[in-house]
Amino acid sequence: MKVSDFQFDLPERLIAQQPLAQRSASRLLHLDRATGELCDRRFADLPDLLQPEDLLVFNNTRVIPARLWGRKESGGKVEMLVERLVDGRLALVQLKANRKPGVGAAIVVEGMVEGGARLDIEGREGEFWLVRIVNGPDWAELLDQVGHMPLPPYIQRADDPQDRERYQTVFGHVPGAVAAPTAGLHFDDEIMARLDQLGVEKGFCTLHVGAGTFQPVRVENLADHKMHAEWLTVDQRLVAQVARARARGGRVVAVGTTAVRALETAAAEGELMSYVGDSRLFLYPGCDFKVVDAMVTNFHLPGSTLLMLVSAFAGRERILAAYQHAIEKEYRFFSYGDAMFLEGRKDDER
Repeated sequence: MKVSDFQFDLPERLIAQQPLAQRSASRLLHLDRATGELCDRRFADLPDLLQPEDLLVFNNTRVIPARLWGRKESGGKVEMLVERLVDGRLALVQLKANRKPGVGAAIVVEGMVEGGARLDIEGREGEFWLVRIVNGPDWAELLDQVGHMPLPPYIQRADDPQDRERYQTVFGHVPGAVAAPTAGLHFDDEIMARLDQLGVEKGFCTLHVGAGTFQPVRVENLADHKMHAEWLTVDQRLVAQVARARARGGRVVAVGTTAVRALETAAAEGELMSYVGDSRLFLYPGCDFKVVDAMVTNFHLPGSTLLMLVSAFAGRERILAAYQHAIEKEYRFFSYGDAMFLEGRKDDER
């Protein structure tokens, strides 16, 4: 298949620039695999679509304020986006500058509570730079003091104080992501309490979403695409929860494509096992899903690997028809937008 098979026209006005005042007030487009029908709902309806036997799997990563600015010793401004913290003082970083500094160059970050910080560029790994803090606090404290929330490029505004809380899920507690697992943004304390009342079991994995999630597919043939790496963990407790859900006849419902990738990576050898490490799993039409039976997901960019993933799960024609329906009904798109509930795909619709 080709990237051009996953394109659609989206009016710019439908790209959500701000979160709603209430997380669960968003809309929910329900795609029923048994009938192929679409139903316009509210996200608050989601618990009504679940059964007590189901297992809902969340990604508990937490977004770090990964964007910050510094200056070269020559005075030129440098924008930095931390992709991954290697350790307390070393990070993989994207750099933007009129003239990018090279290996051995220093960057100064000011605006700290006490003094500033000096960063040295130690090397390069692909498109990222290895940047070490040689003078100043560690990366976690530096970003907490002067970092900005790394809003996606299609949100055409600077981050503001509310994004520190709203570009996070209410259950995220493992810092490391530079983009939110956006399907989880719709869950609030009230929804989580209703799930408890219904007896729906919750499980958690961790996948630190990287900036690569926004990178376009630069090859036309999908088989030639090399997926960016993201770090994840699926522990033995979650493996056991999946087994119990299967035994009682319940579904494994992944909250977001990141939870899907975590589970399917951990089951890549055929059986779900605990897993810690990077994943480059690329799910596109023709791929099988070994664990996930249903998913909650947001609407994704044209030509993106995430659109390809949901197309693999529910059928490309069906997904593109659902997106056209959402456009006609003026759903809100992308990170701060509305959601879908996909109950799977027919075997002949890959």
